[in-house]
Amino acid sequence: MYPSLYYLFDDLFGIKIGFLKAFQMFGCMVAISFLAASYVLSLELRRKEKEGLMHSFIEKVMIGQKATVMELLEAFIIAFIVGFKGVLIALNFNDFLTDTQGYLLSTRGNLLGGLVLGGIYAYLRYREKAKQSLPEPKIVERELHPYEMVGNITLIAAGGGLLGAKLFDGLENYKDFFQHPAEYLFSFSGLTMYGGLIVGALAVLYYARKKGLSLTHLVDAAAPAIMIAYSIGRIGCQLAGDGDWGIANTAPKPGWLSFLPNWMWSFDFPHNVTNAGHQIPGCVDVHCTVLDVPVFPTPFYETMMCAILFFILWGIRKKIKTPGVLFCIYLMMNGVERFLIELIRVNIKYNIFGFEITQAQLIAPLLFLLGLSGIYYFRKKAKANEQIAS
Repeated sequence: MYPSLYYLFDDLFGIKIGFLKAFQMFGCMVAISFLAASYVLSLELRRKEKEGLMHSFIEKVMIGQKATVMELLEAFIIAFIVGFKGVLIALNFNDFLTDTQGYLLSTRGNLLGGLVLGGIYAYLRYREKAKQSLPEPKIVERELHPYEMVGNITLIAAGGGLLGAKLFDGLENYKDFFQHPAEYLFSFSGLTMYGGLIVGALAVLYYARKKGLSLTHLVDAAAPAIMIAYSIGRIGCQLAGDGDWGIANTAPKPGWLSFLPNWMWSFDFPHNVTNAGHQIPGCVDVHCTVLDVPVFPTPFYETMMCAILFFILWGIRKKIKTPGVLFCIYLMMNGVERFLIELIRVNIKYNIFGFEITQAQLIAPLLFLLGLSGIYYFRKKAKANEQIAS
């Protein structure tokens, strides 16, 4: 396993680059997944605008104003956080490499560094706005294309997704959450996929509606983007060994799978980032454990399944003419994929009417039914519009 890029480079190339320990494998893959999603979404929005399905719009912007109190406060807060953490890391760099997450996701920091950098950046922001100020501020109009909003959409999806993933995990593990709330809020562990998907999607839809974007065309464009992002994100789970693995699998690999590496069937996740299992003899590193019993490598399975589903969505996207239907197909695919993987995945289970079921298995059928009913709704709506037009 590769808790950070340091271990990956050491294993593949035999190169030990100390500062790469700061780049956690899971976080890096999540970042790559968002970049991939942004690229795919941008391509689709450009295509839809070119085909006349989406349109640019005029946005009014105020120019020539001096810096407001809120702008200066925002600049100060952002720079304060950077200085607060940055100075602490600079003064304790070796410890930071050993416990990157502990340094970044904690309340520890250098107060003086934060205040100094925050004050400097707020002053520079004030000077910049003063130079651009006009005797009489005015409103100007500019054309804004949907694909130009991808950056904001990605940031909103990331922020809302992280919040939702934490909230849903807190609901799933409410006893532990109330006992250690800070540990839950300030860590990358304990992220519930459906919480991130639901809250992130709602945040993006709210933003898009305020901007006047077509929500049906936007979600259609986002469907393949979300699928490929999830596929790539699961690579991070597999490489880091973040605990998102399957149930024990001690059965011998079937003969018809003999051409595959053994780890694709059953894996014990040595050097996993969660330090689960027993100590590896002779290992003196931070991550020196291996699972007591090999398990199904479910993150790898999800990576492969979602990659296939992405290519299916990508292949049919131009053939489906009814707005909203492609996203409904995504919901159905997502529901089936997640329900099935939960059958062999380690997760908290609830006893409902005598059935052992996970949170994801409760939500997945709802998404499938939502997608199915959505297809019926959008097709019926499109047919009604055609009749009115004729």
